[in-house]
Amino acid sequence: MKNLKTIKKKHSGRDASGQVAVRHQGGQHKRYFRAIDYKRNKFGITGKVVSIEYDPNRTCDIALIQYADGEKRYILAPLGLKENDTISSGKGVDIKIGNALPLSEIPAGTFVHNVELTPGKGGQLARGAGTGAIVSSKESGFVFLKLPSSEVRRVHENAIATIGQVGNIDWKNEVIGKAGRSRHMGRRPTVRGVAQNPRSHPHGGGEARSGVGMKYPKTYAGRKAVGKTRKPKKYSDKYIVSRRKAGKHNPSK
Repeated sequence: MKNLKTIKKKHSGRDASGQVAVRHQGGQHKRYFRAIDYKRNKFGITGKVVSIEYDPNRTCDIALIQYADGEKRYILAPLGLKENDTISSGKGVDIKIGNALPLSEIPAGTFVHNVELTPGKGGQLARGAGTGAIVSSKESGFVFLKLPSSEVRRVHENAIATIGQVGNIDWKNEVIGKAGRSRHMGRRPTVRGVAQNPRSHPHGGGEARSGVGMKYPKTYAGRKAVGKTRKPKKYSDKYIVSRRKAGKHNPSK
């Protein structure tokens, strides 16, 4: 679908000033960006799966949907969705693979994907190949979801989620096979810090083979490379029931 595809502009890891902000990016084969419908807001309109297509910008496949009113959209293709299947979204639709409906209407134990965090914003959780969240329980306007990371999180009951697990589950077992394919993906070679000279990296230098040789590992710019390097998202803590790491729980409790 030409009207759903635009040429993806290359940035090669550079920021607005032209400086390298993310290393090891560059090259890349020409790509088209496919506009994906994460909101699934064609409520009450039945759609037919025209085709299952490859998308170079994500790990899962995408499905082209032809709706009854003539509009076409791309959605993430769940496991088991085939050509000529029909899907729909909105309140009261069947619990069927590919259908999207509020979490309040989805029974416990169901696999869902493309889950909204804020109702109406569009899906943000469980969008990668093979991923899926499990509806575990419901309580006082929230639905408890067990995420692929084993984290349990509360999500508003009016948030839209799609039934099923994201397809292409064997993506993680795929072998790239050669360096040239990595370059087509836009990945440039990565050189270890200890293999560089001391002017290029804090780990560099030394006679023969040598380790890091300092208090803690550093990035090429001298910043700390191990331990906690990011600020925690405090605003999200109140919705986390149990964290993905054992022994850590919601700080608000």
